[in-house]
Amino acid sequence: MKKYIGEIGLLLTAIIWGSGFVGSAVALETYTPYQILAGRFLIGAVLLCAVFYKKLKFISKSALMKGAILGVFLYIAFVLQTVGLQFTTPSKNAFLTAVNVVIVPFIGLVIYRRKLDLYEVIGAFIAMFGVAVLSLQWSAGINIGDFLSFCCAIGFAFHIFYTSQFVKTEDPIALTIVQMATATVIGFVVVLLKGEMAFSTQPEGLTSLFYLGVFSTTIAFLLQTVSQKFITETKAAIILSTESLWGMIFSVILLSEILTVKMGIGAILILAAIILSETKLSFLMKGRNPARLE
Repeated sequence: MKKYIGEIGLLLTAIIWGSGFVGSAVALETYTPYQILAGRFLIGAVLLCAVFYKKLKFISKSALMKGAILGVFLYIAFVLQTVGLQFTTPSKNAFLTAVNVVIVPFIGLVIYRRKLDLYEVIGAFIAMFGVAVLSLQWSAGINIGDFLSFCCAIGFAFHIFYTSQFVKTEDPIALTIVQMATATVIGFVVVLLKGEMAFSTQPEGLTSLFYLGVFSTTIAFLLQTVSQKFITETKAAIILSTESLWGMIFSVILLSEILTVKMGIGAILILAAIILSETKLSFLMKGRNPARLE
């Protein structure tokens, strides 16, 4: 099991994020998207500082800088996703966000001249196609919402990529604390500028926001950061793309959404992408080295 600690941690992250779709839907009935972002990151920052308070005095300048970079990428990606959703359909927003899975390996190629793992790249495209089949309902034309959703994918891709880079030399817990604190500051500045400082205290809204803050933010991002220490960034992106699959499963269970054949095909494709990237078809290619793209 230790061999797959990274995969297990990221799979749990994707499951938690998938359940977050339901929590977000409930929270949006009480709070604005910007209030939800500020609130969930605040809860995350406070909980992490409370649990790991002994680490606060030992956070290095390097961890502060790198964690702040991750926090900026994280908030920008979430905001672009939120704003983009106001101008495009939820299915296109989900699909375009998932495009990050194929952007991640090419960041390493372009910026660091890193070789591409053929199986991981193919798996990334299969995962993206799986998300498309799972959720996409085509509508005519491309609008500003589609563009913002694609930019959101770029933001998440950089967040995933640089998380993998930074955890090689920094404490993942310190990085998570700093990025949560950074996203919190940005979040409340945005809320203040938009004049949305009046937060509702309705029990249902607070419960959903608390869930998002504790599980979808604190636990999920801590799991993601720690897990990416043991896995490549491309494989991480592929596993995290199952978020849409788990979102579908929780929607069927909790919101009584009807399961369709299209959803089933999309789920199979996403799972096939994970198997391909994880095994590199070693069970079919005994003794052969995994192919790589130069």
